[in-house]
Amino acid sequence: MPGPMIRSKLPDTGTTIFSVMARIASESEAIDLGQGYPDFPVDEKLASLVEAAMKAGHNQYAPMPGLPVLRGAIAAKVARCYGVECDMEHGVTITAGATQALFTAFAAIVQPGDEVIVIDPSYDCYAPAIELFGGRAVRVQLGPDMRFNAERVSAAIGPRTRALVINTPHNPAGTILRHDDMRALATLLRDTDILLISDEVYEHIVFENERHASVLRYPDLRERSFVVFSFGKVFHATGWKMGYVLAPKAMMAEFRKVHQYNVFSVNTPMQHALAEYMQDPDHYEGISRFFEAKRDRFLIGLHASRFTPLPCEGSYFQLADYGRISDEPDTVFAERLAREHGVSAIPLSPFYKDPPQGMRLLRFCFAKQDETLDEAIDRLCEI
Repeated sequence: MPGPMIRSKLPDTGTTIFSVMARIASESEAIDLGQGYPDFPVDEKLASLVEAAMKAGHNQYAPMPGLPVLRGAIAAKVARCYGVECDMEHGVTITAGATQALFTAFAAIVQPGDEVIVIDPSYDCYAPAIELFGGRAVRVQLGPDMRFNAERVSAAIGPRTRALVINTPHNPAGTILRHDDMRALATLLRDTDILLISDEVYEHIVFENERHASVLRYPDLRERSFVVFSFGKVFHATGWKMGYVLAPKAMMAEFRKVHQYNVFSVNTPMQHALAEYMQDPDHYEGISRFFEAKRDRFLIGLHASRFTPLPCEGSYFQLADYGRISDEPDTVFAERLAREHGVSAIPLSPFYKDPPQGMRLLRFCFAKQDETLDEAIDRLCEI
């Protein structure tokens, strides 16, 4: 007998492009520059701190918002980096990665019929989370140069607009928002009830001595924002799924109402380890230089190939145009690149609801060992 029918809440959602390309990379034994994670280990000191916390008996549930010692370390880092005093008791919550923080934020604020503006190309978890809670994702595209355009956002605002999602440094575009963009946003949202969800997981990976334009620097934006961060992206430990969110007290109260039931609390020994590790600012303040060197190494190689790189201002992702090589759709070319040439990348079209016609872009992750990048470049230059 057939089983019971399930009415899908996400009828248009399939397996993510990340899972698809990871499978193809594995099958073809390709160098994986698709998945957004490092292929090098975490700092041995941080790993030792986790082990020490476990041996010290810190293996049971942590408090629902997170350990006070870790929330205090975050407050100290925020003050150091952004000159902002945050309320560690009511304004900081530790989460099981940034994706959980984003999901919980949407769950806390989206009501059936609400609209949430999403900027394409967009990280793939935004729209499904909005839809799961009865909302509708309203898409606004970055320009061909992958720059933010406040006028396009303004045109998308309507009577049902509940929130806007921004992402800087941007995944997958690799561009950043700057001071003028944030001031334009502040002007746009002034005198509205529109909330802001700011995805800032690559906050410490900004290049060319640019300053990360965090929402936290702008009081009129900060007072209406969930600001989401990631320990995994900063400390090369994406598999730990550790992140945190900052928000004003009233907004955080709603966030925690959901958080307590879908996660409750987050990995205790890792919280202890991160709290101690963050006491040394060098552990996060040197990350941009580290990744900028990797970006430059990868770019030198790309310039010797038939790929055309786009500007990368932050994150550890590099977009490249393959239009001089093929006019195939990006999903087709990405699969062939992995199977025939041994390098896996992520096609850009799945990051859009309606991809621009004729777009020929792939996203490469350069958070890899130098030897991995060099071998990948050798293969790309042979195409």
